[in-house]
Amino acid sequence: MMDKKRKKPELLVPAGSLDVFKVAVDYGADAVYIGGDAFGLRAMAKNFSPDEMRAAVAYAHERGVKVHVTANILAHNDDMKAAEGYFEELRDIGPDALIIADPGLFMLAKRICPDIERHVSTQANNTNYETFRFWYEQGAKRAVCARELSLKEIKELREKIPEDMEIESFIHGAMCISYSGRCLLSNYFTGRDANKGACTHPCRWKYAVMEETRPGEYLPIEENDRGTFIFNSKDLCMIEHIPELMDAGIDSYKIEGRMKTALYVATVARTYRKAIDFCLEGDDVYKAHLEWLKNEISSCTYRRFSTGFYFGKPGSESQIYDSNTYISEAVYLGTVSEIKEDLAFITQKNKFCTGDEIEIMKKDGRDIKVKVMAMYDEDMGEVESCPHPGQKIALRLSELPEKGDIIRKISGKEGV
Repeated sequence: MMDKKRKKPELLVPAGSLDVFKVAVDYGADAVYIGGDAFGLRAMAKNFSPDEMRAAVAYAHERGVKVHVTANILAHNDDMKAAEGYFEELRDIGPDALIIADPGLFMLAKRICPDIERHVSTQANNTNYETFRFWYEQGAKRAVCARELSLKEIKELREKIPEDMEIESFIHGAMCISYSGRCLLSNYFTGRDANKGACTHPCRWKYAVMEETRPGEYLPIEENDRGTFIFNSKDLCMIEHIPELMDAGIDSYKIEGRMKTALYVATVARTYRKAIDFCLEGDDVYKAHLEWLKNEISSCTYRRFSTGFYFGKPGSESQIYDSNTYISEAVYLGTVSEIKEDLAFITQKNKFCTGDEIEIMKKDGRDIKVKVMAMYDEDMGEVESCPHPGQKIALRLSELPEKGDIIRKISGKEGV
């Protein structure tokens, strides 16, 4: 029985390509946010051509899922003419919302495609209720909270803004070391502008100190013998705090990661989908499944977890000083593209072998352990392994998967 006191929030999941987009939809997203070929802050993602965007919108709308398109760069004069053409194109494609940070681009979108909702990006530094009210008066349907807000501040926001204005907030993924993502490091070091979508993540690099009278002599700031990473933030994870998010009045729970793999997107979408649904059934149901939720979210690739600013200023506990190594308990092997008789066909992403114990990751939350009985190459010749990423492989497994299931290899995880 759904808890009638709580409103069901939107689960907003990222996708950097059409294939990953379909995974996000299939594995539980209520809405998916994507970028086009320009004007989004993930220039290194594959992003969507106009035809791919049309296909994505059609795929989502057929399944009752919304599509949000990012146009969240901080624009310069020479961006504006092209932006007009981009918004005209989006008007014809028909996504459900545009995510915009720049006031100039916001007003362009309002004029050119007024029927598409305008959401204000976290890049606009939305840190107080007067800012939310300002954007509401300009015609914004929603604003994304700055990452620096606590749950207490968000709850006060909810009480002091119009009832029909929506609040979106990040609940999972990488956190930027700069204020609301506004960073100049990448542009300074490499000429690639983080505020125009081309960040090279220099906050993940190793640094040392040099004293001015000793040029060329580098003095490392060592925490231990593996070096130091003085900027490097942990990843945000709120899987253990869904009730608090609901009680704060957040309308949309946003996952970071438009450059992530299909396995990552499937895992976070499915896990948070289940967490939200459990919580709506009741806190007791949610708590009963919490260990599974924690184990499952830990199978993603991540940098250790933090609750960010949600419970106050995080300080040093949200930074990684000894290592920026990713942790991963799962390896993405492929997505089932076709079933013929007793064979499952995939495009292989990582090496595995005949005889391996692997998992079928189902959309409904089940993980089925199976054995690889045999595998065949494109010419249906039997092979013992698939060492080359991108190989078309046919698998005979101890249990037949379904089309769209994800195949992964994982260890150290308990079942639901």
